[in-house]
Amino acid sequence: MRKMRKLLVAGALVVASGTGCAARGDAPAVPRTASGSLEQLARTAGCRPDIQTDAAELRQADCGTGDGRYVLATFATDRGQAEWLDAADDYGGTYLVGRGWIAVGADRTVTQLRGRLGGTVERSSSHHSGRSGGGGREEGPEGHGGHH
Repeated sequence: MRKMRKLLVAGALVVASGTGCAARGDAPAVPRTASGSLEQLARTAGCRPDIQTDAAELRQADCGTGDGRYVLATFATDRGQAEWLDAADDYGGTYLVGRGWIAVGADRTVTQLRGRLGGTVERSSSHHSGRSGGGGREEGPEGHGGHH
């Protein structure tokens, strides 16, 4: 299972390697953090999900095209989500995190998604383990950073 998760994370991060950084002034207003199934979240994000993984503990889909491409993943448990994010942190990237879901893509794409899905933006440096130092976190509208 751990090996499969690392492969899925690596695949998601290939998508996230697109270019583009949004200036702080470009950030849209942040709605309440979305919840629901992968399909419901995709619909809220304006995506027709291309399901890549459909397992009991993890569902993952590709969304968007070109530089606006991202991966949306939902998790059956908080622990599964935390483990996925910890494994992904080793690769670096920008993540939009909500309760039970994560979107990963280019910085600009994740910033735009936050305007539809809410959540917390987390950035990590590549080859950095853990989330202390080197990474960054923007708090969501609920007034707290991180995930549950």
